Amino acid sequence: MKRRTLLGGLLPAILQSETGTEKLADGVTVAGREISLAKPPRGLVLREPLGLLCHESIDGQLVHRTSKENLWEVRATVTPKGDFLMMFPEGAHYSKASGKVNEMIAYRSADRGKTWRGPEIAFEIDYSQHGFIPLVPRGSKRLYAFGTQPVASRYSRENGKHENAPIGYRWSDDDGRSWSTVRLIEPANDPGYLGMSVMRMCETGRGTWILGTHEADWSVKPLRTRIYLLRSEDRGKTWTLAPGKRPGGWTTKGFNRMDEVRPICLGGAKLLAMIRTPEGHLWSMRSEDDGRTWSDPAPTSLIHPDAPPMIFTLSDGKTLAAFHHNRYSLKNYEGLNRSPQVMMDRSEMWVSFSKDEGRAWSAPRFLFVNALAATLPDAFFNYQCSYLDAFTDSGTLHMFVPHRWQRVLHLRMREGDLMNLPEASKIGGS
Repeated sequence: MKRRTLLGGLLPAILQSETGTEKLADGVTVAGREISLAKPPRGLVLREPLGLLCHESIDGQLVHRTSKENLWEVRATVTPKGDFLMMFPEGAHYSKASGKVNEMIAYRSADRGKTWRGPEIAFEIDYSQHGFIPLVPRGSKRLYAFGTQPVASRYSRENGKHENAPIGYRWSDDDGRSWSTVRLIEPANDPGYLGMSVMRMCETGRGTWILGTHEADWSVKPLRTRIYLLRSEDRGKTWTLAPGKRPGGWTTKGFNRMDEVRPICLGGAKLLAMIRTPEGHLWSMRSEDDGRTWSDPAPTSLIHPDAPPMIFTLSDGKTLAAFHHNRYSLKNYEGLNRSPQVMMDRSEMWVSFSKDEGRAWSAPRFLFVNALAATLPDAFFNYQCSYLDAFTDSGTLHMFVPHRWQRVLHLRMREGDLMNLPEASKIGGS
């Protein structure tokens, strides 16, 4: 399955920002403080082409601005041959309508992210996509692309199940230039499982693959969701669903909701899973037996709104970095809330660290905040800086942001500068 090029050429992506018409805000709020963009505090800089107020150690590029309705979750990886490969759906969200409403777009960089070639259509398929979940198994040169697969024969929008679809994957043996047809996952203990999956997955020290997923029921108010984990011991040939077949998934008591889940390997058979909830914190659970059984989910100290977990391992292989929004405005839960006050919670990005496998977390340190004015008709888009993806490469932290669901940002900073980021008490006002 070959790609179709939409716009050829190798461009320093920052040049594309010159055509933008976005308006800067007069000021922003960081840690409850009003900050003027005309005179930011020491150590913070306005990166106007990015539309962000950042710590001075962060710079980057605007890689893509959509000409379609929207774009969605951005994921990137280092390919087996060393290129950077980035993908995201462009168009309407897959759950918005039946049929094909978006395309999976791909960009590639052969120079460690200095320049990007694209956009290209990654998969020539007749249905929409949700997101790109990359996996390169240890000792393999095969690249996998996991994700939600709303194939027409298995996808229905009836009875409030319009987000639920099969989960599946493709693979590439030529560094992500062409792909196999899709293989749908049918867990042995729940062969008809339908849900969604867009968070990063992991491979354990024993070679087991763990993939997060959740199912949603919009026919009830407020929305009801449960999370599950898909587990394979034989590199995707067979799968089981944990903690068991539906409706036995995990959920947050009092809210009846638990959404996106991000599993991460701690070494050997130990795993941590970080979870989205509407409770006001990221939650976690852990496994000591290669993902066969899990502890009960419990809240962490990380303040976070109804938004996804963004957890990664730094280059030492031990330090966990949890990117989170560090603010929570939803006082009375009545379901998903898209008011400006609540959506502004997604405008700030902070990071906390753990050196004890996610049991304790450092004080949050500030990375960036949206600096564009609220010119879009929906608050869900105006403040969006969530769903950050990241990886480290040769001492550099690369971050990828679907900014305002309109723009793809590639941000860079030296990994060593993470500890120079300011805590809230060190950020002054205007």
